[in-house]
Amino acid sequence: MAARIHPAAIVESGAQLGADCEIMAGAIVTRHCILGDRVVVHPYAVIGGDPQYLKFDRALETGVRIGADTVVREHVTISRSIRAGGFTAVGEQCFLMAATHVGHDCSVGNQVVLANATLLAGHVAVGDHTFFGGGAAVHQFCRIGEGVMVAGHASITRDVPHFVMVAERDDVIGLNLVGLKRRGFSRETMAELKQAYHDVFFTPGNIRAVAAAAQAGGKFAAPEARRFLEFFAEGKRSFARARRAGAKDADAG
Repeated sequence: MAARIHPAAIVESGAQLGADCEIMAGAIVTRHCILGDRVVVHPYAVIGGDPQYLKFDRALETGVRIGADTVVREHVTISRSIRAGGFTAVGEQCFLMAATHVGHDCSVGNQVVLANATLLAGHVAVGDHTFFGGGAAVHQFCRIGEGVMVAGHASITRDVPHFVMVAERDDVIGLNLVGLKRRGFSRETMAELKQAYHDVFFTPGNIRAVAAAAQAGGKFAAPEARRFLEFFAEGKRSFARARRAGAKDADAG
């Protein structure tokens, strides 16, 4: 089915809309956009606008890609990339609630929810199945792993590994056990994740070295536990850290 474009919506020439997309009244989809099938853009959202970057050359050909079945609610802004030929990317089956912002060069995975007024600065990477509470804000260049639960009004300035919950300012408060159960993870996998979490966050020393040692030990068979540990070998930023009464924080190096 052809895309449906409501009165007073603006879809610039050159924009690519998949089958059965719906662009509601007052929404703006610039020529820099590629929308997958069944994407819905609600009133007054702006998709593919210029990035909020003072040195940006508006003549550059950059864009925004949005995957199939994603819903973009009112007043959402998704900025195009600052890099020639680059794209800001939002995956499939995402839900971007009202007044959220996805900055230039972000990469948002599949089945991600951004509750109202979530703010992602430029170059943020978000894994699949992650949920952001309302008003959460993420610093530029941060990585947020798969299956993370970010609390409302959280301030994230460090990398957050897969499968955890994070609140306040970079405070990891445990594994996202409810999310893991809903996705059907086995008890064995969850037990390994608990052990890997404990090894990383409550073993003294540099957190990268601790994670590498845990991985090298060979006691983790579950792919998810190994991916949790591998997260700490990548990236350039420091890591969000667990807080627990009476426990030492692992070094964030």
